[in-house]
Amino acid sequence: MKCVAFAAGLFILSSFAAEAQSFQTGADTARGADATMAELLAKEYEIKSAVPNGSKLIVFMQKGKSGYACEFVNVANTRCASIN
Repeated sequence: MKCVAFAAGLFILSSFAAEAQSFQTGADTARGADATMAELLAKEYEIKSAVPNGSKLIVFMQKGKSGYACEFVNVANTRCASIN
């Protein structure tokens, strides 16, 4: 049951992240991040896993052999960096 709730939460998270693209100002990428979650979702990256880290989530995204680790604070505050 926990897996179903977690999967549903990730689906909702990805839906909100896609919507957050309109709220992104580019400030996160200007601070040295490679991309935002919204940008990666728009490029068809898939959320593979997420782990809690204090009040944040660390979300791992992948497309083919390319992978990113994203720090998810809230829908409008994400930053991602390439891990390969």
